[in-house]
Amino acid sequence: MTRRARVAAALRRLDAHPRALAGARQARAWLPGDERYGDPLSIAGDQPAQLLGQRLATLRMQRPSAARELGFGTLQLWQALAETQGRGHGERELAILFTDLAGFSSWALEAGDERALELLRRLALAVEPAVTARDGEVVKRLGDGHMAVFERADDAVAAATDACAAVARIPLGDAHAKLRAGIHLGTPRRLGGDYFGVDVNVAARVGAAAGPGELLISESVRARLDGDVDFAGRWSLRAKGAPSDLTVYALQAADAHQAPGKLPRHGSH
Repeated sequence: MTRRARVAAALRRLDAHPRALAGARQARAWLPGDERYGDPLSIAGDQPAQLLGQRLATLRMQRPSAARELGFGTLQLWQALAETQGRGHGERELAILFTDLAGFSSWALEAGDERALELLRRLALAVEPAVTARDGEVVKRLGDGHMAVFERADDAVAAATDACAAVARIPLGDAHAKLRAGIHLGTPRRLGGDYFGVDVNVAARVGAAAGPGELLISESVRARLDGDVDFAGRWSLRAKGAPSDLTVYALQAADAHQAPGKLPRHGSH
């Protein structure tokens, strides 16, 4: 083995060493911004930083790497700085919806590509018409999920409710599919056909915190709803990249008895 090859091998071992990985992850925790930057929600899109993040995420799947964690840290810091300079916010208030299919990855491993593709097609036919029927805009597809925006919070909640109910009618082996959904109201920054910024990240975290068949909405959404709505639960959401005082409200949106277009009324505050 040549000297260059030995040095390269030593650097690879160092890059994958547990202590180096732990140090890189700790450094990310100290940096401003979302230390989870690099997951599918935060890097979805076609902007340069997102495309670079997607490339790093692909490499991360091959083997653990301290250098790649530090690369994500750089993108995390860049995003945080952009947001503090006002570039993470737009001028128009929008309700931002994120959805994803609960348990899809595990199910797809057993079901195979053909059945998984068919399920994704049925998922799109369940979710996207519910969004457009409520004057929403499907911003992008995220594998087994969607991101959409609405002018009105009521339309976003009604669309998410309809989508969850429609997905719950899709057979999935011995059970039925379950959609998870989250909505946050904010002023995301629009670039081309996409949106980004802190409010998008918050909406993504709200969606990720939802359980199967559940719709979570933030306090900003609840404040814009017309009329009184009862909720199944309320709590403070603790998630990196979300405000420390973020309150979310739960709706069991996939109730089989829920009429399409109606706001669910379960439990109490």
